Formats: sequence, structure tokens, C-alpha cells
Amino acid sequence: MSSGWIRKSPMHSARSHFAIAEYKGRIYVFGGGGKDFMSLNSTEIYDPKMDIWYKRADMPTTRSGSVAAVLNDKIYVMGGGFRHTDGRFVFFKVVEIYDPERDTWSQGPDMLMPHDYPSCVVMNEGIYVLGGHHPDATKGSPMTDPGFSFCEVFDPGTHAWQEIAPMPTPRFAFAAVVLNNRILALGGAGLRKDGFKNFDAVESYAPVMNQWSEAGYKLPSPVAGIGACIHNNRLYIAGGNSGEKIEKRFACYNPDLNKWIMLDPLEEGRIVIGMITIDETIYLIGGRGADGKIPLASVDTYRITH
Repeated sequence: MSSGWIRKSPMHSARSHFAIAEYKGRIYVFGGGGKDFMSLNSTEIYDPKMDIWYKRADMPTTRSGSVAAVLNDKIYVMGGGFRHTDGRFVFFKVVEIYDPERDTWSQGPDMLMPHDYPSCVVMNEGIYVLGGHHPDATKGSPMTDPGFSFCEVFDPGTHAWQEIAPMPTPRFAFAAVVLNNRILALGGAGLRKDGFKNFDAVESYAPVMNQWSEAGYKLPSPVAGIGACIHNNRLYIAGGNSGEKIEKRFACYNPDLNKWIMLDPLEEGRIVIGMITIDETIYLIGGRGADGKIPLASVDTYRITH
């Protein structure tokens, strides 16, 4: 890898478009798309201290494009889709709950709407699921999909989902993070009247006001399928598709300076990846390489020293 990046043990199964979560210092991946975009239901756990991957109980629903969130010592896996052999898609409202202490699955309450390839965050003890593929886009391809603006939140107190304000930019293949008590939606893609677009938009959601606004800055370029995470109140992004190529970019946004800083690039372009931080290390997991077709099992780490 490039200077600063260190390669670790690969996953058992190469995959992209998977759900990812961190729990008690371990990384969990669920489902995703394997060879020929075949959806998976396998579960793997990575122990960073031992640099070992372990297989765990399969997810009940075979799916890719789902998202995961940790709440009250359980991992919620939500949404996603499945492509039939005739090319049609099924998008899911389904929520399944993984117990990492017992390696068991249970059924959660369905979301209000199906979300395939959305983003999600946990904030104020709620799980927020944002956007994704439009539910009417099951017969087409991503290039003909306008994206979805619908957003909802799960309240563990009522054990129910509730609709919240829609995103200003309908989209899928975007990332979401929590920074300075706001939810940020980063990049993504969707069909518009003048053609298919990748976005550089950063939009900010304030849960207390149930209101979206522009964040006041943009991504370094339009990009879909990026990885993103927060460390020490800074936003890190990696990879993604600019519309012209799959990017090697690895960058950090410092909100105090309102400035993007370019860091050591990836060895090759990478898209639809898992990106997560534990302690002082960023983990970049799976995804697809520079051709956008072949799923990866690779794991690369970057030690944050600033």
C-alpha cells in the first residue's frame, strides 16, 4: 500500500455493498454483494488485536446494500435488496437484530419504507436511516434511479419507526456521519433531468429541529460509493466514483479550519467499501477495485498520527 497504509488479513469472502458495525473493539460485516453481484447472507467478525476473521451465524435474509447500527448492545441490520436472475430487484423494509454476545438473530420491526443502499447513523439513542434507491426503481438499473429522499428514525422506547424530514437531495450510494451534533449526508448519486449525476453535496440534519440545511462546504469532488468516518471531530473520506473514475483519494475535513486536507492515497481506486475507526486506526474493508466489478476481501489500515 501507499505510505501510511498497512495491509491486514483479508475477509473469508470478498464482498462489497455490505453492512458494517463496530462493537467492543471488533468489526462486524453482514451480507453484501459477492462475485457477479450475487447477494450474500454470511456474517464475519474481525479481531484487530489478533488480526483474525471469524465466521458467525448467517443473517436470515440474503441481501446486499443493507446498513448496520449498534444500539443497546445489539446490532440492527436494516434494508438492502436482492437481485433476481431476471435482473429485477426486491428492496427490503426488513430489520434483523444480531446479538453479538450469543451469536443469534431475531426479527426487528420493519421500517416504514424499503431502503436499498441507504446510509444510517446512531444519534441520541435513535437509529436514523436515510435515502437509498427509490422503491420504484426495482426494474431498472442504478443509472435510471432518481434516488430516494425518505428518511426515518427508530425509537427504542416505542420500538417503532417514525418518518422525519426528507433529504433535500434524493440519492443513494452516499455516506452519513455524525459531526458536531448534526447528521451529515455526503455525496451519492441519482438520475436528474439532465442525466445521471454524482454529487459533491454535504447536507446537514438537526434532529432537534427536524430540519435539513446545507452544511456550508462540499466534498472535494462529486463522488458516489465513498467510505466515511469520524475521528477526533474530523471527517475522513476514502475512494468512491467521481463519474469519471474510481478514486484513490483519502482526505480529511477539519471543521475548525473549514478545509480539506489530502492524505496518503490508496494504492488503487476503491468503491462501495466499509470504513470504520477504532482507537487511532482507520479500517478500510472490502468493496470493489478500480474496475468497479471485482469484489475485494482486503483490509487496509491507516494509523492517525495528527
